[in-house]
Amino acid sequence: MGVIKEYRTVSEVVGPLMIVEDIQGVQYNELVDIQLHNGETRRGQVLEVHEDKAMVQLFEGSSGINLEKAKVRFAGHPLELPVSEDMVGRIFNGMGKPIDGGPELIPEKYLDIDGQAINPVSRDYPDEFIQTGISAIDHLNTLVRGQKLPVFSGSGLPHNELAAQIARQATVLNSDENFAVVFAAMGITFEEAEFFMEDLRKTGAIERSVLFINLANDPAIERIATPRIALTAAEYLAYEKDMHVLVIMTDMTNYCEALREVSAARREVPGRRGYPGYLYTNLSTLYERAGRLVGKKGSVTQIPILTMPEDDITHPIPDLTGYITEGQIILSHDLYNSGYRPPINVLPSLSRLKDKGAGEGKTRGDHAATMNQLFAAYAQGKKVEELAVVLGDSALSEVDKLYVTFTKAFEKEYIDQGFYTNRSIEETLDLGWKLLSILPRTELKRIKDEMLDLYLPKLSSE
Repeated sequence: MGVIKEYRTVSEVVGPLMIVEDIQGVQYNELVDIQLHNGETRRGQVLEVHEDKAMVQLFEGSSGINLEKAKVRFAGHPLELPVSEDMVGRIFNGMGKPIDGGPELIPEKYLDIDGQAINPVSRDYPDEFIQTGISAIDHLNTLVRGQKLPVFSGSGLPHNELAAQIARQATVLNSDENFAVVFAAMGITFEEAEFFMEDLRKTGAIERSVLFINLANDPAIERIATPRIALTAAEYLAYEKDMHVLVIMTDMTNYCEALREVSAARREVPGRRGYPGYLYTNLSTLYERAGRLVGKKGSVTQIPILTMPEDDITHPIPDLTGYITEGQIILSHDLYNSGYRPPINVLPSLSRLKDKGAGEGKTRGDHAATMNQLFAAYAQGKKVEELAVVLGDSALSEVDKLYVTFTKAFEKEYIDQGFYTNRSIEETLDLGWKLLSILPRTELKRIKDEMLDLYLPKLSSE
């Protein structure tokens, strides 16, 4: 613990930034307390130190700060989160303070919210299946422990409902190990916050969850700290309490907008679309905190959710997120407008680790084969639908018509499961076989004959 230093040398306040002069021994990232003339205390963090000047990032806004009367104290350590196993089941604001009316936490320790760099050699390979209860994810874009799998959404799409569904339903199969969900909400409305809290309370999922909520009317600068605070709590539960933790972060677009706001206030040279040139590096400091460590029983799995501005997947936020993470789940306006919930577009969606969590001993032996066949059949069905629009139904062969039937059934029965249907992986796989049986056996070219012999007779006898 460093020596606390106090100054009354604030020279300038610009937006969420404050300049303090004549400082000594102040370090980058150091925690700052600002006492106002009315006794109110606000917090900040050192962004930059140059000679005898420090640039401080204010977490709670700059309104009401009197340059002459404000007292600035440098704490001598970075922003830390008090952690305890009692965090599970609690709701906190974006800075980690309880807002659920419960008692103050008695911290077991304090942890730097920026975490520790993970040596790549100490990482363990992610290969254990996590069941979300959502067929389009569990079967076709399998999530495994330690993975980072983002959801790319668009304006008006129900990504909040999908996030709540995953938080309620996610579980580790055939395991008595502890499982927890850490939920970080950034820049959401009061109504959205109420939805998440009420949904998790009503279903009992709050008992295994830790919520960090940064509202839209909270200072934007707080959004930069919120995901780091949530990940610090997740790492503590995973690596010190041997829990398997799923971290859901929404909306990463709001986080990036806050970064852009601070960058503009610092008068930095902007990069693509006005975002700072270090956006990729900054996002990687969040996403790379997912994983499993050799010698540790716990794991941190991430599902970051972002809304693509103007539904543009080449926008810097989804573009850079895609480079860092291991796939993407894409939500579709077309499916949403057709009434399908959740509107997951499985064809452009991808989990780069899906084959690692599928198979005998993890899910079921027919998982990988049926996954590939469903992808192929659905892709062919969509092509046939486009062909029918141009040439008419009369131009379709009998097999083509079966593909159209399959595609409609796939979207209606498989994708459109609703936000409150929790399917086991066995139910999902059986449903996949039921849909594939619509097609002639000769079209199921991606499944071995012995597997077809095993599963197709079961369907015909039912």
